[in-house]
Amino acid sequence: MTEQTHDVDHELIEAATHIARTRCRGDNHTMAAAARARDGRIVTAVNAYHFTGGPCAELVVLGAAAAQGAYELDTIVAVGDRDRGVVPPCGRCRQVLLDYFPSLRVIVGGGERLRTVAIAELLPESYVWAEHQLDAEETERPGTS
Repeated sequence: MTEQTHDVDHELIEAATHIARTRCRGDNHTMAAAARARDGRIVTAVNAYHFTGGPCAELVVLGAAAAQGAYELDTIVAVGDRDRGVVPPCGRCRQVLLDYFPSLRVIVGGGERLRTVAIAELLPESYVWAEHQLDAEETERPGTS
């Protein structure tokens, strides 16, 4: 995997860390995420653990961003509670993040290895949902219009 390293957004990490320390309580909320919108706003969220597979903090932050009218996200990071630091997104989150924001940058690693990479770098040879959707023209059948 070739790494595309970008400047690390330390303000974003601090925002997620603050939420992890102040809002993560008990086993239901153990991860926090922060995303920067293209207009500079920072949106934060926590996971909602549930035995049925409740959403990760990265997915909750997508909904929170949309609710705030932030539809273009630039960078995202997840941080664990109990000072676990930056945690990379799980496979499901990687796929969803790629589908929603193909140019998104993700902060990963820790300590000296802290870096920002393109979401596509975290999911090589990936399935891109948008590339497999039929155009309206392709779904129309002769004589059915």
